[in-house]
Amino acid sequence: MSTVEYEIKNTTELRYAEDAIRMAELENMRPLPRISVHAFCESEELQRVMERCSHDRRMSKVGLRITSGGIAAAANMFTTAPTPNLIILETKAGAASLLSELAPLAAVCDPSTKVIIVGYYNDIPLYRELVRNGISEYMVQPVAMPDIMAAMATIFVDPDAEPLGRSIAFIGAKGGVGASTIAHNCAFGISNLFSTETILADLDLPYGTANIDFDQDPTQGIAEAVYAPDRLDEVFLDRLLTKCSEHLSLLAAPSLLDRAYDFEPQAFQPVLDVLQRNAPITVLDVPHAWSEWTRSVLGSVDEVVICASPDLANLRNAKNMMDALRKMRPNDKMPHLILNQVGMPKRPEISPSDFCEPLETDPIAIIPFDANLFGNAANSGRMISEMDAKSPTAETFSQISHIVTGRIALKKARKGRLLGLLKRK
Repeated sequence: MSTVEYEIKNTTELRYAEDAIRMAELENMRPLPRISVHAFCESEELQRVMERCSHDRRMSKVGLRITSGGIAAAANMFTTAPTPNLIILETKAGAASLLSELAPLAAVCDPSTKVIIVGYYNDIPLYRELVRNGISEYMVQPVAMPDIMAAMATIFVDPDAEPLGRSIAFIGAKGGVGASTIAHNCAFGISNLFSTETILADLDLPYGTANIDFDQDPTQGIAEAVYAPDRLDEVFLDRLLTKCSEHLSLLAAPSLLDRAYDFEPQAFQPVLDVLQRNAPITVLDVPHAWSEWTRSVLGSVDEVVICASPDLANLRNAKNMMDALRKMRPNDKMPHLILNQVGMPKRPEISPSDFCEPLETDPIAIIPFDANLFGNAANSGRMISEMDAKSPTAETFSQISHIVTGRIALKKARKGRLLGLLKRK
């Protein structure tokens, strides 16, 4: 390898490493509050970066507008219009003329409006002069999407705020594939393995089974939370939770058909916000449905796990869900895939390799069909690890718990039970 090729290879690897670090930092970033942002872009590169920002789930509450133009376009627009919470300006002006070009905009800018400038000169004295004149941040091109998001978070997210817990949503590619059973066992495993306070929220209000699986009969649960968002706080949430084990609490579904459970797209968002503020881990058991509110839930969580059985209908549905979620979550990791009920007697199946090829992903776990183990656990209101802690299936649930929480697996999975560990960089 020549010296030039070696330097190019090292530069490329360094860039990929830096991008991975920035994406990891973005993954841990709190969602931005409800603010208005107007970006003025002189280059197509920044326009693409801002458009990518607009599709990020952490920007769901942000009203973002993108306009071609620079400082002059911004000053002209805000002469007759109120300024937003944040203005992002791209400019090629240097130190000698930048402050004078900003003067007309400063004259029409609301005092509370923050300004981020994206320039082309790496000039420390210029940066200090801009900050001294009220500019919130000066960034040098090229900038990436994580850079812009981090700059906005620095301005609008309280650094002293309590960290948000992680949210993990489980959903089946088809009804009856065992997604709820997997979600419940993983929630139980996470709470036990890591001694972490965990909340399991059953979002299947008419047919939820979490209360049965944990042998509980709560009088209140998620219905009271979702129908009374104005009352929802830590005290009210604590009244609705049912204790299942030392570190696991349940927000149960009513499992009644006395009403139709039709919800607005953002109906569950206040519930998720309170749950994430009150527990390090929230596991969501999402029903097999495709509505505006399920799309909203799946688009806002940290991790999505799709559970499927190895047949053609599951393959079609899993493919459609993967494609839809990739579009909804372009800046997040791909959804995890779990193959369940594998090896059911007398049932023709698609092999795991053939099932996963069109999905362009590998399953994080393959769970074999075991009617006796799962049936006895369900009928007795106990989890798999309580029934047989040393079984291969219990070990698989332990490995899944490590993966979806981003922890390093402590034990090596048995061959054939786990195809790969997805580790955070």
